[in-house]
Amino acid sequence: MSAPGEDTFGNEDGEIDEMDEVECEESEMGEEGMDGEGEGQVYVPGVQPLQPGEELEMDRSAYRMYHECQTGSPCLSFDVLQDGDGDSRDQYPLSMLLCAGTQASTALSNRLLIMRMHNLHGTEKEGESSDEESEEEDEEEDEDKKPQMELGLMSHYGGTNRVRVTQWSERPLAAVWSDKGQVEIFDLKAALEAVHSSTAMAEFIKNQKETKPLFSFSGHMTEGFALDWSPKIPGRLASGDCKKNIHVWEPREGGATWTVDQRPFSSHTKSVEDLQWSPTEATVFASCSVDRSVRIWDTRAPPTSMLSNDEAHSSDVNVISWNRSEPFLLSGGDDGLLKVWDLRQFQSGRPVANFKQHSAPITSVEWNPIDSSVFAAAGADDVVSQWDLSVESSDVGARAEGLKDLPPQLLFLHQGQSEVKEIHWHPQLPGVMVSTALSGFNVFRTISV
Repeated sequence: MSAPGEDTFGNEDGEIDEMDEVECEESEMGEEGMDGEGEGQVYVPGVQPLQPGEELEMDRSAYRMYHECQTGSPCLSFDVLQDGDGDSRDQYPLSMLLCAGTQASTALSNRLLIMRMHNLHGTEKEGESSDEESEEEDEEEDEDKKPQMELGLMSHYGGTNRVRVTQWSERPLAAVWSDKGQVEIFDLKAALEAVHSSTAMAEFIKNQKETKPLFSFSGHMTEGFALDWSPKIPGRLASGDCKKNIHVWEPREGGATWTVDQRPFSSHTKSVEDLQWSPTEATVFASCSVDRSVRIWDTRAPPTSMLSNDEAHSSDVNVISWNRSEPFLLSGGDDGLLKVWDLRQFQSGRPVANFKQHSAPITSVEWNPIDSSVFAAAGADDVVSQWDLSVESSDVGARAEGLKDLPPQLLFLHQGQSEVKEIHWHPQLPGVMVSTALSGFNVFRTISV
């Protein structure tokens, strides 16, 4: 695999030296898009091993945009903060806001990060060599196109298992599942202002010696990972733990405080790994568990699941995603399988689609928020895959050697990161994905979506 590129960008302030150096770059790392064309052989992960002396080279023509970012301590969970710059933005340069939490070596070294990435340009095709004057102009242009990042750092005791953001009463909030067994809610307003203004940043650093949450709940009595804000009821939250219990939080009027139902939803028999609210029904959410089941709940009913598929996967079910416009639920498990469930036929126990492309447990799944037939998945095999359910076998023409036996719905395989943990589509930037791993963040858009 080739070495990273030299162009880096970052931001350092009085607080940044408490973490490792923050760095982002437009990379030359070796990723191979399935749709890319090149002189070498197309490499398919999990199908053929690399031979001695072989290395992966990135086919830049397979990407419309590609950048890398390192934040010192690994961020194993993040979420996208929507901004006020408009939707459906596809003109470069692009910008985005992310919220992430670290997994540092000590509890006191952890941070909640607000990341503002901007001046993100597309991947240009390399041209032929030019004269000296043109080369100088290219160097100046490259300097102008360097990506930029500002960081707002908030102290957080304990590593972040999962972070999810929302907007409530014009307040940007982050819910954080800590490995210390607490779920906390933080106000992100000051940090967001800081990454947009140097004056605000100076004031933010001065006042952020100790960040306190708006609200904290330790009633789970253990750590957990499942966490989601309701898209229908602002401020409503659900959290699930490693002891199988799920608690629903209701916001109180007149202030940033919550009432947590002490009666847990507890039909699962083992750890709750993920949960997600319905995008259309305010009282309905789904969950998945180490007990191999996927369950549908209604908060108006007694705290037992409304619908259940007890054998959704052959082993742990790690992640789920609810389609925003179709009655489909996507799940990924330790068995490496991706399954699409039609909620109208959920009790049948039979998925409407079943894909086995990843060679290790699935770590993240998400439907594209703009195209309801497209989804992405990440696995412990260090691969991010993109899929389109609308593609039929007849739609696929002649494919490169080695690709003929792949599912026609498989659009793209993205590589280059070590231990990919979480992926998200950006809801305001069509086709743009962000993935986080032990090796850092990737921000990219492929030619497939």
